[in-house]
Amino acid sequence: MASSGSIFKQLKAVYADIDRETVEGDRLVVDTLTASKQKRIIAQVNEEYDLSFKFNETKRAKNLARLRLYNNQRRDEKAVGDPLMFTVFNTILASLWDDRLMSTWEGRSEDDSDDEVAENVNALANFDYELMGKSELDYHWDWDTCFFGRGLLLCMDFDRTEGVMAPAPEVLDASTFIRDPNAKSVNGDMRGRGAMRFGGWEVGATYWDLKSLPGYFNLNSLKKDSEVRSLLKASRDARSSAQGTDRFDPQGETLGKYRNYEFNLLNWMTTIKGEKYMLTLGNCRTQLIKMVKLDYKNRWPIVDRTLYPMSHDWDGVSIPDITEDKQRARAILMNIGLKSAKSDEMPQYLFDKNKIKNKNDLNWKHDKFIEVDGPVNNAIVPVNKSLVHQYVTLIMDSLDQSAQRATATPEIQQGMTQSGSRTLGELNLVSSKVDTRYSMSAKIFGWSEKAFWKQWYWQYKKHFKKNIDEKVLRIQGPNGPMRRTLTRENIIGMVDPDVTIESRAISEAKRQRDMNAYDTMAAIIVQDPTVNRRFVGKKMAKTRGLSKEEIDQMFPPTVDELQAEAENEVLNVGKLPKISVNDDHVTHIMIHAKAPQNPQQLAHIRAHKKLMLIRRDRPELFATATPQGQNPASVQGGQPGQSASPQPTPSPSGMVTTR
Repeated sequence: MASSGSIFKQLKAVYADIDRETVEGDRLVVDTLTASKQKRIIAQVNEEYDLSFKFNETKRAKNLARLRLYNNQRRDEKAVGDPLMFTVFNTILASLWDDRLMSTWEGRSEDDSDDEVAENVNALANFDYELMGKSELDYHWDWDTCFFGRGLLLCMDFDRTEGVMAPAPEVLDASTFIRDPNAKSVNGDMRGRGAMRFGGWEVGATYWDLKSLPGYFNLNSLKKDSEVRSLLKASRDARSSAQGTDRFDPQGETLGKYRNYEFNLLNWMTTIKGEKYMLTLGNCRTQLIKMVKLDYKNRWPIVDRTLYPMSHDWDGVSIPDITEDKQRARAILMNIGLKSAKSDEMPQYLFDKNKIKNKNDLNWKHDKFIEVDGPVNNAIVPVNKSLVHQYVTLIMDSLDQSAQRATATPEIQQGMTQSGSRTLGELNLVSSKVDTRYSMSAKIFGWSEKAFWKQWYWQYKKHFKKNIDEKVLRIQGPNGPMRRTLTRENIIGMVDPDVTIESRAISEAKRQRDMNAYDTMAAIIVQDPTVNRRFVGKKMAKTRGLSKEEIDQMFPPTVDELQAEAENEVLNVGKLPKISVNDDHVTHIMIHAKAPQNPQQLAHIRAHKKLMLIRRDRPELFATATPQGQNPASVQGGQPGQSASPQPTPSPSGMVTTR
């Protein structure tokens, strides 16, 4: 084994040798990547791989063995398997996968300039959800998370195919992934503490697969595999064994190198000279065929998801961790009980050979009489045997309830009627507590969902080119389907928008609660003539989930709203717009409050407030005509359409300039 000093010298040589490099998209073009430099990089990868393999092998082998418990098709045909793990696993998986996590984007700028960007990003996210097959991705991502304790989603590729133009995430096989022993998670906390230093996974690909992709080199040097220690082969063998199919040995494959032979490759992420790279190696990790520089804000382009995380620990707790021992015990007990029950149907006896002379008389037959010499007492007596099958149900139920308590999956959650009589109050209480446990898991899933959508947005910032790329969305508008064309300027703002993740079930319940509370309050306050009923109506429409387009059509912008938005553009450049004496000052103040705060904005709002006071105290100075599209009552805090008393003669100019 090489000393730490020699390893340090090798790494130092690697860093010194990689001098000139240019980045083109995700591909790293290294002008001076000679054979000797490639050899040093390969040596670093193999040192990290060997360290990771030794640390991960025990846990990885245990996880693969559990696949047979989940679906064991190779069991003894005379034995009975218990589906406890499958039942509990799919109950939790179905609940978490069905409760879709919703992403909502909001602008961060002081004014409403980013509101349109946020609206476009929301529409784009909903459109890409179907385009990326996010629902299917979530199922496999959630499955790995529940079974292995941590699921991994690679968010690195961007599909520039016409009609797609979207990120192309991929669920990594957690059973082939090995990583830094010190890692607590893929990217650690917000400052990167606890992130993995290196890690990777094996994949299979043909020569022509690699040939069709950019960035690969040395492909002609690839040879048919002779690897004995293969993560990919071990994973395939375990799944094959669980499914009851024959194992396939890739070394015995007769296909030629250029005839769809599948090479075993290692994708490895590591740091070289302070920069993050993804390397691809073939020929049992002796041949470098790709080197990619990762430009993702100094983070790995992998989003990890966990179900029951433990603080400062990578693996956490998985469902098989909780149910494996109970399923094994139930299966053993079930088969012992079955044998015991069969034994009762085919008992053994002791007989007095002096009384029963003909042994053929002992052969079983209906309505058969056996002649004995003397009294029949104690002529034949049964052999006492174990009666374990009488206690099987009790023990099985105890193990089942233990698994249910640990995972919050009672019978009612599994779609079955609970054993024993239960009152409606008890059932509702159980259901509410189950929802509490599951909502915690949904919130934990929300951490990774938020990280995914942030990575999704970053990929658009990275790959969506200005004045080149555009994307046409088909969205559901208020009048039916509509098309919206987006360019980079439409989705990339000055400041990245914020994304909020919320469970669909929780979101719907919260919206229903808010709607009920607001409707009750609105029914009371609208009786006040000074209440802004237009705002109340918009708020009620929003709580019911109507889109901005639907609300705008339901409540078309008034002349004062349009005028105030135009004046905001003047305020943004530090100038003062004029104020008309007929302005709806309340509406103007509401719209101007959205403009960036500067001296001109504050002065303009103060001028509107001052004119409201003058109008109240000196009504003779103002016009009889209604303001632009509004009623004078609305200016005084009333509602559009509300009657108002006639006003005196207007002033000569009708315009005021703020100072």
